[in-house]
Amino acid sequence: MTVETTPIVMETKIPGVPVRHGKVRDIYDLGDELLLVATDRISAYDVVLPTPIPEKGAMLTRISQFWFELFDGVMKHHLIEVIQDTAPPGLEAYIDQLRGRTVRCKKTKVVPIECVVRGYLAGSGWKDYGRTGAVCGVSLPAGMKQCEKLAEPIFTPATKVDDGHDENISFEAACDHVGTECMTLLRDKSLELYARASAHAAERGIILADTKFEFGERDGEFLLIDEIFTPDSSRFWPADQYEAGRDQESFDKQYVRNYLTILVEAGTWDKTPPAPELPDEIVTNTAAKYREALTRLMT
Repeated sequence: MTVETTPIVMETKIPGVPVRHGKVRDIYDLGDELLLVATDRISAYDVVLPTPIPEKGAMLTRISQFWFELFDGVMKHHLIEVIQDTAPPGLEAYIDQLRGRTVRCKKTKVVPIECVVRGYLAGSGWKDYGRTGAVCGVSLPAGMKQCEKLAEPIFTPATKVDDGHDENISFEAACDHVGTECMTLLRDKSLELYARASAHAAERGIILADTKFEFGERDGEFLLIDEIFTPDSSRFWPADQYEAGRDQESFDKQYVRNYLTILVEAGTWDKTPPAPELPDEIVTNTAAKYREALTRLMT
């Protein structure tokens, strides 16, 4: 499975349509619907980097489309269509900006909680465990190693904010934010989706270490929104190279984070804008990792 070559898009410009620019997506308001345009921007440490990753937006869009369609019977979602050769009425002049990287979707009231599922002890979960012996209030056995597999996946919500760094919170705190009934449903669906996707990935030699979901409410029901199981929202590790106790090789943007961490530790960047340009080697290798994830997961 491949993605056709698409022009690099760092930012879209469609005059006259209300827009919000996220870290990676440009979100256009069409009234009852939204256009989510996945650009070729990449972010790390909550900072948008100045260097694009070629074809990244198209790859993210294609991967999300694959998962939405695969799990259509498990959880309803917001996807109407991926824009290819036909733009919404009135936007025909902007098809080159939209083609292959744009999701036309139902507008929802977004639940302000990121629903994170972890099957392995990595990232901020590993840092929380080192400080407290728990992750988001979920106690774990003593003596666990970095990236070690958990006895069973855990649900670790986070506050969802437009700017700044999302904060890990307990399930009880998430219930206080949006209600116990809502949070229980989204927790159970998140764990089910993670289990199904993990099994799919495992059959293809990939470990799905963790992932995050977003949900929205429309007409009295919850829909899966944004993106799912992409290299931007998940940690994918090659199973044949996995070893607990260290950082893992990955098919996600952890490769970029690792490069930037070297700069932070050397004192040449302080995690604030402007971020440094990425070297050609990092750009090429990152694009290749996204492409391999797409190819392996979708075959």
